[in-house]
Amino acid sequence: MAKHHFHLKADWPGGRNDVGNIESGQLRTSISIPKEMDGPGIGTNPDEMLLGAAATCYIITLAAMLERSGINTILLTMDSEAIVDVTKGVFTYERIIHRPHIVLEEWSEQLNKKAARIAEKAESTCMISKAVKGNVNIEVEARIESE
Repeated sequence: MAKHHFHLKADWPGGRNDVGNIESGQLRTSISIPKEMDGPGIGTNPDEMLLGAAATCYIITLAAMLERSGINTILLTMDSEAIVDVTKGVFTYERIIHRPHIVLEEWSEQLNKKAARIAEKAESTCMISKAVKGNVNIEVEARIESE
């Protein structure tokens, strides 16, 4: 069994509203609390990073599954949204919505249905989706069309 190890180095100067830095492989960025949560809003933050992890895992998984199924796409783009609930000062990462836009090279009702099934299945297959399951609801709202 192969195991992959990923490492991250963090530098944080001290207080809540300071700005730190992280490095992990090709990822190098400043980090701070977002403005929406009364922070400085410099660089990225854990909320954006979780959304980024979920979205990149999902779209890569989706692309691989479409390819393996012999579905050729002209375009594969996506918008993703995270919803964080703030109740009585408690922040809860509630849900993520992925909205992939899949443009098929050729269109048929059968290909459309197959692509829609794959778009749903990719969410439950993605490693990050599996990691947050039971804590964060992840929804898929796929738009599938042909040129």
